[in-house]
Amino acid sequence: MKNILSILAISTLLFTSCSGDKKEKSAELQPVIVKINGKLDTNNSPFVNASGKIEAENSANLSTRMMGYVTKLHVKVGQNVREGQLLVSVNSTDLQAKKAQVDASIIQAQAAYTNAKKDYDRFVNLFAQQSASQKELDDMTARFEMAKAGLEAAKQMRNEIQAQFSYSNITAPFSGVVTNTFVKEGDMANPGMPLVSVEGATRLQVVAMVSESDIAYVKQGMTVKVNIKSLNKEVTGKVSEISLSAKNTGGQYLVKVNLNQQDKSILSGMFVNVQFPIEKTKVVETNTTERVLIPTSALVKQGQLSGVYTVGNGNVAILRWLRLGKTFGNQVEVLSGLSANEAYIVSAESKLFNGAKIQLAN
Repeated sequence: MKNILSILAISTLLFTSCSGDKKEKSAELQPVIVKINGKLDTNNSPFVNASGKIEAENSANLSTRMMGYVTKLHVKVGQNVREGQLLVSVNSTDLQAKKAQVDASIIQAQAAYTNAKKDYDRFVNLFAQQSASQKELDDMTARFEMAKAGLEAAKQMRNEIQAQFSYSNITAPFSGVVTNTFVKEGDMANPGMPLVSVEGATRLQVVAMVSESDIAYVKQGMTVKVNIKSLNKEVTGKVSEISLSAKNTGGQYLVKVNLNQQDKSILSGMFVNVQFPIEKTKVVETNTTERVLIPTSALVKQGQLSGVYTVGNGNVAILRWLRLGKTFGNQVEVLSGLSANEAYIVSAESKLFNGAKIQLAN
């Protein structure tokens, strides 16, 4: 009887826990109740708008494959560099010692090879005159081949050391501008640790995130308009790359746009608004001088990035990164990333994430 009661109790607990899991899963599928600021644009817009950031087409964080002290930092942030220019020197005393050892082993292997070749040639002539046996010729041939292989191995070791020297003298892989230095003279450089960041200064591109409801309208080679709000400037560009997966980008698709206009005032890292034309209609004029202020409580911060959740098509939350300006009390100025009168989420009853289903509060 006791055993039957125990089984019934365990079954009840399992049923309760399973039903609880089902409730939790169903609760996760429920839309998040949110409050927004501004009015949602329900009209069919002739453009797909997306926020993005300007980046250099060529950019690299340079590091070393060896460990050693930084003996000399040859460049500064903002300095123009050419391809192959020396940027960082790492102490290579141990490599120089290994190179001296390898050079000595090459001399030794060369002497052994020369001696073995003379003996091999001598026994070939003796064997032709029937003055040496086949066994003696075979032994001398094996000795000669071993000396030859030893010399080749020593030379390959020298090539390996020479390759290591390229990691002690870090050079620019392309012409560009030094955007950051992560070390100073005397620091210890470790394998894989970034030392200098370089970006190409000739070509710039825009990296934008487009929602899944709009990505179908974006085509390869499409001409788009890029609004750089911080400069109050509009330039054109062409779509060069379209990502076919949003697995690692929170339900948004990465699109790259090459800028047609190269302007020294346009810098890498600036935030922009990209306008993808769906059909050829007239551009709606906007007041670019209007100041946009949002409450600081609506901001979402991740590291040094700040953004807000906007309402995407299909009532989903879309995280949009912003470039912020001055703070006025409990409000902050938005320089780019959010247009005037554009709706954004002020508060939510539960935690939001990119692509979360939302429902507007009554």
